Amino acid sequence: MLIANHSGKILEAGLDEAGRGCLAGPVVAAAVILPPDYHHALLTDSKQLSAKQRNLLREEVCKEAIHWAVAEVSPQEIDQINILNASFAAMHRAVDQLTVVPEYLLVDGNRFKAYREIPHACMIKGDGRYFSIAAASILAKTHRDDLMRQLGEQHPFYGWGQNAGYPTKAHRAAIAQYGTTAHHRMTFKLLAEQMPSLELL
Repeated sequence: MLIANHSGKILEAGLDEAGRGCLAGPVVAAAVILPPDYHHALLTDSKQLSAKQRNLLREEVCKEAIHWAVAEVSPQEIDQINILNASFAAMHRAVDQLTVVPEYLLVDGNRFKAYREIPHACMIKGDGRYFSIAAASILAKTHRDDLMRQLGEQHPFYGWGQNAGYPTKAHRAAIAQYGTTAHHRMTFKLLAEQMPSLELL
């Protein structure tokens, strides 16, 4: 069973991102403030759930959360500031969009750039430990998957409806054959024979 609250603060926001390792599309982050005593038997790390379960839980989270928000950082911004800073920026933007100022931030992962004066804690594999981070992972991933499906309809060669922009063999083969789009991250290792780049930062 996941944990409902870490800090004891009522307005504790869970933060998570989706799309950090992709070759195309934005990185997306979500911030979710759940009731301090919130529990749900199915809610966990979005990667452990089916697409159907994630979509059902997205409705649940949006209905039950005290506040929630989703934000993006574009591929062009990622190329300018690198993916780590872009992930932080996406999380900051999500917090910016909350209708209240959180008292505490609970962040998935081991690194975070402090947001204003709000205290925070980083939680390795936090999306499998805390409900609020798991909820944020659900919102970020479902938002991004929907977006990549839409972009995939405009650029059908790359299989984004299936791979969501991740570096699959088929995605890299399509880049080799058809070239890149405005949605590709040009500082990333787009082709297997390229030297390592900012993707590894």
